[in-house]
Amino acid sequence: MKVVYPREEYCIGCKLCEIHCLVEHSKSKDIIKAFRKEFPKAMNKNIVEKRKDVSFCVSCRHCPEAPCITACMTGAMHRNKKGAVVVDKDKCVGCWMCIMVCPFGVIKRDGEKIASKCDLCPDKEIPVCVKNCPNEALVYEER
Repeated sequence: MKVVYPREEYCIGCKLCEIHCLVEHSKSKDIIKAFRKEFPKAMNKNIVEKRKDVSFCVSCRHCPEAPCITACMTGAMHRNKKGAVVVDKDKCVGCWMCIMVCPFGVIKRDGEKIASKCDLCPDKEIPVCVKNCPNEALVYEER
């Protein structure tokens, strides 16, 4: 299965991947509305890590043996038809077990109750973070 991988040698820490992700997951799909007018504000599903001169975008690796799925007591964490690990927002009760067991630290709290993570932009051929990275610091491939 294809997933998003960082290439830190090309990342400049611009966070455009975070911005495009937030806009893609917003109600309006409009950058101004997504940042200034929507409530609750959409969340980006990836995180740009930076330390000194090294930066890279971290997102869910959709692990073959996903500990978040195993730890989820309600079945909210599951695989979709394409094999991506996704969250069923209606089943999530906010126990945060998924956050505790994620080896990459990429699952976040969305508001008060829902776990939030990369869903590989299911309606897109290529995730928006990869498509919009100006330096090709993100690749979408199978390894």
